[in-house]
Amino acid sequence: MKIYTKTGDNGTTSLVYGQRVSKNDSRVDAFGTCDEANSMIGLALSYLNKADFKDITSFKAYFNEIQTGLFHVGAELSTPNDKTVKWEVTQDDIEKMEMMIDRWSKELTPLKNFILPGGHVSGSAFHVARTIVRRAERKAVSLECVNPLVLSYLNRLSDLLFVAARYVNSQLGAPEQMLHEKERQGEG
Repeated sequence: MKIYTKTGDNGTTSLVYGQRVSKNDSRVDAFGTCDEANSMIGLALSYLNKADFKDITSFKAYFNEIQTGLFHVGAELSTPNDKTVKWEVTQDDIEKMEMMIDRWSKELTPLKNFILPGGHVSGSAFHVARTIVRRAERKAVSLECVNPLVLSYLNRLSDLLFVAARYVNSQLGAPEQMLHEKERQGEG
């Protein structure tokens, strides 16, 4: 099978069930942004080394589930409103993310200030993935007839990615940079 089909050479692509739409269609933008986030999560994971990370196998296995779930979100977003969704996001998916957020958060220093995205290159990549998921969420909100669980999934996923970035940085000994407000000039 060839990777190129030439069917998109005219600026169109297929939704689930084969309906052709312009590549600048809002649905394409939404599921394309999910694909971008998924790729960034893959990049973040690729920076992790077994020697440095105590539970890397289970961490990566969990993110394999997350990447699969994000693929399902993209499939839902690429399904026309009048068609049946083949891969649905469930409340269980969201609750499992909440459990992981709580689990990892217990091992982290509670935040008292905002932090600047950064740290280990993997932690930084998780921060970038978080911002991409936030953009995907904004794009999904703009669509008609979106499964509310898709919106919840994306919202919770951005929270999970924030905590994952902090968790990775903690595991790898990469300090977090706190945001410091500038001192106001003339005030003493």
